[in-house]
Amino acid sequence: MSTPTPLDWSLLSTQAVHQDDLINLGYGYPDPALLPTQAMSRACQTALLKMGSSALEYGANAGPAPLLQALRVHLAAIGEGDCGPGELMITAGTSHALDVLTTLFTRPGDVVLVESPTYHLALRVLRDHPVELVSVPGDEDGIDVDALEALVHRLRHASKTVCALYCVPTFNNPTGASLPEARRTQLAQWAADARVKIFEDDVYRELSYDAPAPPSLGSIALRGTVVRMGSFSKTLAPGLRLGYVTASEEIITRVLESGLLDSGGGLNHFTACCVAGLFDNGDYIPALTHLRAAYRARRDALVTALSMHLPVGCTWRVPGGGFFVWVHLPEAIDSNALLDVAHQAGVAFVPGRKFFSAQGGANTCRLAFTLYDELRLAEGARRLGQAIRMMQA
Repeated sequence: MSTPTPLDWSLLSTQAVHQDDLINLGYGYPDPALLPTQAMSRACQTALLKMGSSALEYGANAGPAPLLQALRVHLAAIGEGDCGPGELMITAGTSHALDVLTTLFTRPGDVVLVESPTYHLALRVLRDHPVELVSVPGDEDGIDVDALEALVHRLRHASKTVCALYCVPTFNNPTGASLPEARRTQLAQWAADARVKIFEDDVYRELSYDAPAPPSLGSIALRGTVVRMGSFSKTLAPGLRLGYVTASEEIITRVLESGLLDSGGGLNHFTACCVAGLFDNGDYIPALTHLRAAYRARRDALVTALSMHLPVGCTWRVPGGGFFVWVHLPEAIDSNALLDVAHQAGVAFVPGRKFFSAQGGANTCRLAFTLYDELRLAEGARRLGQAIRMMQA
């Protein structure tokens, strides 16, 4: 019997590239020390014990039944309503879901509406398709529905086909804002009347720090209007690459009958079985509660440090949940140019322009508070303030 070759696990690479001397507030990542490694180890054992080889076979297109069952119970418990048997499916994360939805429900030349600002990597996913992206007017609270209605009227008058709206209405990435409930009701009604599908990116819902999150668009809209995307990347661990979609049975059926799902035997089937094991063991809520408490403390540490170290002319709002603080810099400061100076000071961020499909965001930046502990976040804020003052000088 041959002796296995020892593997060097220290060579394992991750998406984040850490530099000891740089505090990178651009990374919207969890702190690895907070990830539920022991709970996931137990969950994998539970999945294999209870499912046996079924956990390692091709799975059902919609996902393993135990996880779908657990999710239906959980979504009802957090106020997301009752999902029928055909109204829920597992995905390989939100980016995968958005890509599939855009493939199936748009045609070349169609207009896809996007918030301004919005998640910059979703813009990249959408730009992989032959659609036209159009920014939606809004304010610090999110989409202005009256302005949206007027915009779509003009586009359709110009013979444009407006088919979908992508938005992050709850603890928005990058701004942290949540669309007020009155506007949610207005937006859901408008979308139904206008026959525009809403692709609702709702991955931060369970990371609320001060009060329960407002109801999702998917929970209040007419069935068939909203496709709501959730993810375990934010509430458990990003390496799972696991999410889910809730929508009308007609929409879910269309996705499940697509070539990708038909050929795949389920998406990340074994991982999905393990997450079902996590629910079965009663470990999901404790893991989420642990993350929520840690992130709340880190958010508070960052905004406190910003108030101490950023110069007059910088403004931000305290996000009620999610991962990010959105900073408005003095008008004369361009965040792209500031980033070079910030690197010299030992801190980094994501410049605001990346979050706009067209023009905008020159004097804004996004700061993440989930990766570092409170002391490092305070030091990052101090360095950012130093960089801004260097630019002003």
